[in-house]
Amino acid sequence: MKKINVFLMGGTKESIEVIRYLKDNFNTYILTTTTTEYGERLAIEGGSDSTIAKPLPKNDLIEILNGETDFDLFIDATHPFASHVTKTAIEVSKICKLPYIRFERYTSNLNDFDKSQLYAVKSFEDAGKLIEKKFNEVNVLHFAGANTMESIVKYISPEKFYPRILEVESSFEKCEKLAIPKDNIIPMKGTSTVDENLELIDQLNAGVIITKESGDIGGVDAKLKAANERKLPVIMIERPEIETLDKKTVVNNLEQLDEKIKTILF
Repeated sequence: MKKINVFLMGGTKESIEVIRYLKDNFNTYILTTTTTEYGERLAIEGGSDSTIAKPLPKNDLIEILNGETDFDLFIDATHPFASHVTKTAIEVSKICKLPYIRFERYTSNLNDFDKSQLYAVKSFEDAGKLIEKKFNEVNVLHFAGANTMESIVKYISPEKFYPRILEVESSFEKCEKLAIPKDNIIPMKGTSTVDENLELIDQLNAGVIITKESGDIGGVDAKLKAANERKLPVIMIERPEIETLDKKTVVNNLEQLDEKIKTILF
């Protein structure tokens, strides 16, 4: 089997699955980009040959893709809420004339949950306004990451805000900048179970939960089950739509990825 050089934009759990699958089933060299050292460490553990751990603007991406390595394929396995990254990836892949595949996690199946207290909103700004209007007296359990906190905290008191964040320095710095009390910060290293979420809800006397619609791999299922059990309202931010994304380039699992790669390259 011929060797293929893959440029992979990662930083997600599914990107690690992609790396492992490519290594097990193809003769590959993989360069993985992430925005954090934590993501880089996971990529290395997954088997990536090379890594870059920093945000890459458009011109930097073009320079890498036009560099010494002759890449055969561009795989975008970034988070579904990093829409600006995917837009840039699509644009750069066209400029560099590289076949592009978007590996995107499935959306959550909400059929088994009580949706009477599920509030779907389009943005974190909308979520903050909803909390200010309807939930400003209760403790807010934020399950949506450090990068989204500012849009919420400007509408409520930081004293009532409890973010669960990755245990990395940049996330703690963002909390400090927003004057979130240290005792309110919940460090994590991955998604939590239903029981762990229940324990947090009870410990913090949470009155509302914020989450992204980031799929079961992002822990949405466990969050909703815990919220339903405690009869808590959930504010869910819907996935952004990317107008430039051609659905024909999207795959949702490893079997589809395998088929797409073989169609493009073999």
